[in-house]
Amino acid sequence: MVAGLPLIDVSPLLGETVTTTTPAARRCAAQIDGACRQSGFFRITNHGVARELRERLDELSREFFSLDNAEKSKCAMPLAGSAWRGWFGVGGELTSGVPDRKEGLYIGQPLPVTDPRVVAQTPLHGANLYPQRPAELGACADEWFAAMHKLGVALMRGVAMGLQMPADWFAKTIAREPTCLFRIFHYPPIDASRVPQDGVSEWGVAEHTDYGLLTILAQDDCGGLQVRMPNGTNDGANNGDTWLDVPAEPDIFVVNIGDMLDLLTAGRYRSTPHRVRNVSGRERMSYPFFIDPSWDAVVEPLPLAGTPPADDASRRWDNTSIQAWTGTYGDYLTAKVSKVFPALFATLR
Repeated sequence: MVAGLPLIDVSPLLGETVTTTTPAARRCAAQIDGACRQSGFFRITNHGVARELRERLDELSREFFSLDNAEKSKCAMPLAGSAWRGWFGVGGELTSGVPDRKEGLYIGQPLPVTDPRVVAQTPLHGANLYPQRPAELGACADEWFAAMHKLGVALMRGVAMGLQMPADWFAKTIAREPTCLFRIFHYPPIDASRVPQDGVSEWGVAEHTDYGLLTILAQDDCGGLQVRMPNGTNDGANNGDTWLDVPAEPDIFVVNIGDMLDLLTAGRYRSTPHRVRNVSGRERMSYPFFIDPSWDAVVEPLPLAGTPPADDASRRWDNTSIQAWTGTYGDYLTAKVSKVFPALFATLR
């Protein structure tokens, strides 16, 4: 264990014939279950994603973000309409109403214009909007998306087994057609002399939780990710909670659970708050991939053994109850993202 987050070898989950009777897969699933119950975060190794692909994605992404804003704006998010794909500049994304100190490229599952969800202008559905320069970035991002989707499905098998369900439970129920989203984030170094003047937070991303099932994060070696580790009590004040610095290890991915897995387990798994602040003095890059429920899935608590913990709404960053949510995942995600990009959302109503 490094810095409080367990390191899990997930290779037993990567085969196409993983079942609950595979001893190595069962041990891996038990480790994932323990991490989800303890902190909601863990690190994974032997994940099957090639280092060469990650390094190529990193190189091309840095080349894109080194361009001037006029060039990057040729693939700005408003140009993609309701698909919500493309580039946004530093300060263009909000957390709790405050502009984040990062810029990014939003990517999703590419869909043709004839897809019914695209025809209906369903938010977050459509074609990707990739930059013209570097020309290779789009194809590389698509390759990364496919690799991470495969890994995400494998990890969901481990989560299902950890919850004492069949390995394919998610694939046959709430994630038959998972909502998969990918982000490329660039965090410029903080210039302390400008923070009060430019109206942008010192935080690359302020305290928040993720929305769906699992997030798989690849990152460079700059560091800056912090996780709020609970003190083991539920006093409503977060007394004694500590912020843990997550190691920056490019070949090791960080995985955390989202709100819908918290809801599904009635709080046995917690979607743990985390944040990013780039104090490395260098450009920081990160690559979060989100594997979430199907757009029309209704997530309800499973009938798991034992008494669930008390609702932790008073401990959450937004003081809202996940357990009180009813509706589809699409409704939940749209409501959340509309607060992240309020100006863009207003133009799509």
